[in-house]
Amino acid sequence: MTSIAGDIEKYETLIGINSLINSDYSDINALLKKILESAMRLVNADAASLLLVDNVRNKLVFTVALGPKGPVIKDKELELGDGIAGWVALNNKSLIIDDTADDPRFFSGVQKTTGYITTSMIAVPLRLRDKCIGVIEIINKSGNSHFTQEDLKWTERFMDQAAIAYQNARNLSSVNYQVAQLQNSLDKVKGFHTLVFTSPLIREKLDLVDKVAVTNSSVLLLGESGVGKELFAEQIHLRSNRKNGPFVRVNCAALPETMLESELFGHVRGAFTDAVSDRTGRFEAAKGGTIFLDEIGEIPLSIQGKLLRVLQDKSFERLGSSETISVDVRIVAATNRDLEKLMEKGSFRSDLYYRLSVFPLKIPPLREHKEDIPLLLDFFLKKNNWEQKKEYLGFTPEAVELINNYRWPGNIRELGNAVEQACVYGTPPYITPEDLVMLKKTLDIPETSENSPGDNLKDLKSALDGFKAKYIKSVLEFCSGNQTEAAKKLDIQRTYLSRLIKELKIKI
Repeated sequence: MTSIAGDIEKYETLIGINSLINSDYSDINALLKKILESAMRLVNADAASLLLVDNVRNKLVFTVALGPKGPVIKDKELELGDGIAGWVALNNKSLIIDDTADDPRFFSGVQKTTGYITTSMIAVPLRLRDKCIGVIEIINKSGNSHFTQEDLKWTERFMDQAAIAYQNARNLSSVNYQVAQLQNSLDKVKGFHTLVFTSPLIREKLDLVDKVAVTNSSVLLLGESGVGKELFAEQIHLRSNRKNGPFVRVNCAALPETMLESELFGHVRGAFTDAVSDRTGRFEAAKGGTIFLDEIGEIPLSIQGKLLRVLQDKSFERLGSSETISVDVRIVAATNRDLEKLMEKGSFRSDLYYRLSVFPLKIPPLREHKEDIPLLLDFFLKKNNWEQKKEYLGFTPEAVELINNYRWPGNIRELGNAVEQACVYGTPPYITPEDLVMLKKTLDIPETSENSPGDNLKDLKSALDGFKAKYIKSVLEFCSGNQTEAAKKLDIQRTYLSRLIKELKIKI
């Protein structure tokens, strides 16, 4: 019975990976993590890593790593051919190792770096069109037992399906980028892609935009998530002499390292396994215009040097080519992270930072310019009337009071989401407090007792966690439980959302 139950669980895992093939995973890092989690569950392992092949640099890159020391090893690199994973990548064959200490192919350097002892391992290639594009390493069978040949067969079946899901996600990511470009163009035509303000603070920031726009200096936009950094980047472009050229967006956090380099700089046919034709990168696509690098703090060190060269020399090579391409492009970058702290940790190059931050511009959070809220409410209401074919005339005074008293930690993006949700739940002609479901759930905090005011007070972390949990749950409910869509509205990676759901014990 135990064997039958185990086989049923394995088949359920295979069915799960098949569902990913038809899913909407455009966040490839999130998909790879899901693949790794499923593989560990399939053979009852303690840890696992997924390494992708970088044929241009002859490297294997630890793209996703799970287990006790996963965060330590992520983004580390091996020479192609080094270690068990390197052997699997070069020979395009699977391996099962009962005792790594007795295997001469085992590379102990990783073990020394992490302090995690690897005793046994399954290593299986990730193949596209029969060529190895990566390797999954499944490490240490739970319960101090050994992996079996049956475990190896299940893993190979699983990876065949995982490769299809990975390829589909890559294709979807490319399609989503093109759709986003078209949607942005349509929003501009409708007037739904512009800065809306009346406050002196935003006017002051736009005066600075006017000053830098007429130059070719790179700009670094700083600020919390949802403050409108992309709109400021567009304003820099539209107020410059490049306004008739392209404005190209890149989310540096949405793609793994091995794909991001190709997206930015392009590749030639044969540069890597699935490079079946030449491809123009985003820098070439932005020629004569502006490229907006969002979440620049997430860009891997291995790509930072190439980006620095573009900033300095305005030139680069496509992956797999020695031909130098020159581009006339203006770079605007954005981040909500502290790049100076990242420099101290060694994860962000100081020379790149100083090149990017020739003109740093801090975008203020919504709580610092609340006088813009009435205009923003009118803007978002008109936008949703158009998109949802509704006929709202405005907000009741009670709804406006609720909105004005809210702190808006998610800034303008959160305000837009709240109005969109209210338009869905409400009934014209006016938005009422009851329609502002997202706000009411977030603000639904138990009151303390009059007799003992401190008894029910939580520590700051617990209070913040409670706030996060309620807000995330309300967004998930609005998105019908679709975590990919919810992550987009929250402006976070889907992997991070999954982690928050687990850490905050959010029931979905």
